[in-house]
Amino acid sequence: MPAWAKRFMSNNWFRVGHVADEVAQTGCTVILFDDQCPAAVDVRGGAPGTRETTLLGAGQRGAVDAVVLSGGSAFGLGVSDGVMRFLAEQGRGVPTPAGTVPLVPAAIIYDLAVGEARAPDADWGRRAAESATANDFRTGRLGAGVGATVAKLGDGSTPAGIGWGFSSATLGTVSAAVVLNAVGDVVDPGTGARLAFAADPTGANQTGEHLLRTGVGRGRASENTTIGCIMIDAALDRYALTRAAIAAHDGLARTVVPAHTPFDGDTFFVVARSLGSPDILDVASLCVAVTVAVEGAIVGLFDQP
Repeated sequence: MPAWAKRFMSNNWFRVGHVADEVAQTGCTVILFDDQCPAAVDVRGGAPGTRETTLLGAGQRGAVDAVVLSGGSAFGLGVSDGVMRFLAEQGRGVPTPAGTVPLVPAAIIYDLAVGEARAPDADWGRRAAESATANDFRTGRLGAGVGATVAKLGDGSTPAGIGWGFSSATLGTVSAAVVLNAVGDVVDPGTGARLAFAADPTGANQTGEHLLRTGVGRGRASENTTIGCIMIDAALDRYALTRAAIAAHDGLARTVVPAHTPFDGDTFFVVARSLGSPDILDVASLCVAVTVAVEGAIVGLFDQP
């Protein structure tokens, strides 16, 4: 675990589990919450792959027991089935006359062409849930990020993965898990340094943004995305959750250029520890912290010790 993550270890209200196949280069990441928590989602990309996002929209229940991030394209959405069964056996979920029904939204990345064309399934989800721990902030090529790549507007791509970023606001701490599989380049917004960039087929070392704008770059539809889950240790209402989800995409747009393209399915879940009624100034502070945490998760993938 990175040294800078240790100060967030008091936030033991969620646990993280990973399962991956290094040969197939695909995997899943499951984030379990100790109690059912209020949540929201914001989908900005043009080619998303998601499950149960309507549940988190305006006028809906807006609560989750777990969140799944997975590889395997749309096949990987089945990971949630295994997580649901695991939670239902513990009596978690919405009570019904026939038993509890856990709420487990999911988002996926396309990685079928990276290794073997294999996708995580319900068994993988159950194993990830069973192995989840409260202190797993590892970054790199593991879990849902094992087959993730970036900077694909030229020739080839650059390995990416799953990153963690952290920040704090007046309301509490923010932890961001981000799986980076974007078509665009990666830049450090603090320094302007290009951390991962398209291989220009013309040899002119042009950015992916320029290649796409001039028609040289050729992204592949539905094969890229950045997905993530933001955990906020605070009491929030629907308005604050929604604003925080929007702010997560600000962090993406500052680090991935271009972001939110028709080739990407950019999706962020935001989960709060409990319900509350925060002041508008506290919400503004929180949004800045979420942006910083997402930036840190992405930049940190290319700043490994």
